[in-house]
Amino acid sequence: MTKTITLGTKITLLLLAMMTMMSNVAVVTILPRLSEVYADVPHIAFLSRMMITLPSLAIAILAPFMGNMVYRHGKRKSAIFGLLFFSLAGTAGLYLDSIYAILASRFLLGIAIAVLMIVSTSLIGDYFQGEERHKFMGLQSAFVSIGGIFFIVGGGVLSDMDWRYPFAIYGMGFVILFFAMKYIVEYTYQSNVTDEEEVNHRLYPIYIMAFLLMAVFYILPTQFPYLMINAFHATGEKTGLIIATAFVFNAIGALSFARLKRHFDFPTIYMIGMSIIALGFMGISQVREINWFFIVTPIIGLGGGILMTNMTAWLLHYAHSTKRVKATSYLTSSFFLGQFFSPILTYPIVQYFGIVDFFKVMGIGLLVVLLLALVWKLFNRKETEA
Repeated sequence: MTKTITLGTKITLLLLAMMTMMSNVAVVTILPRLSEVYADVPHIAFLSRMMITLPSLAIAILAPFMGNMVYRHGKRKSAIFGLLFFSLAGTAGLYLDSIYAILASRFLLGIAIAVLMIVSTSLIGDYFQGEERHKFMGLQSAFVSIGGIFFIVGGGVLSDMDWRYPFAIYGMGFVILFFAMKYIVEYTYQSNVTDEEEVNHRLYPIYIMAFLLMAVFYILPTQFPYLMINAFHATGEKTGLIIATAFVFNAIGALSFARLKRHFDFPTIYMIGMSIIALGFMGISQVREINWFFIVTPIIGLGGGILMTNMTAWLLHYAHSTKRVKATSYLTSSFFLGQFFSPILTYPIVQYFGIVDFFKVMGIGLLVVLLLALVWKLFNRKETEA
């Protein structure tokens, strides 16, 4: 049964969600600028991309350890620590001069994001069940998208003033800190599962698919700005606005999850979402006039919103309440490992095909893989029925 929680607690959970998945992208529009500011630094084109993927590496490596910390010290204390560290590490780019020092601060930011994501997801598992959980998770994912809009648009506008200014956005963590201190309530559970049940084998495919999802979806913030700024000569503000449009539809996709779940199972929703993203990539490759990006990039956002909500709901459906923090920490690790490897896996493809044809290749490749997966699923169904 759904526990009774206050409106303040619900709002705090939603604000925490805003600070997690897409907070890396506040600095996405400064990436091409870094190649000019630090032109004398070897491999700056690659290092600049690490600005948004180093936090992902920290999360991917340390999320399981952060999960243990959250379990030992409690979700409320962990949220307070995470928000404080988020603000301090996130704003460090305002005054650090060395590109390597800034990259180090981005790694530390990842630690804070890991804690916040584990806390916010596991608390939703504590508070809600069944249909109510699906609805609130859709709302949570919508707020993740709103956070993406806030970070991208704000970062885009500020980056046109000065490349350092987008780092100031992370100071929002200080504001949310007061909400966390007042409204977060946590529940404790007595463990009644055996060691064999501790790591549920049904969660492994979820972790793998979460990695693949984020490796594909994170093409939007890591590669799309280079297409906009280098090929279409767009400003940072316009680039941010176009990506933000995608996040508006990301929220719409998240809110539609509960309705989709009434008709389809988790694997089918995954295939639907990936197909939508593939069509979005194909659309981007066909654009020849910059304003058309306001129409085609939202397709990617719609698919991403459906998929991110689907993955977390899928995990919470199977994870035992006493192991929820641990399971969530591994899902968090999978998400951000996908973020980290996204530019690494796609960079050679971009170099070979060029930034425009890259999106066409990715769209076609995804559709082919999904078609093969559909054939395999149908074949297995027939085998089972036989």
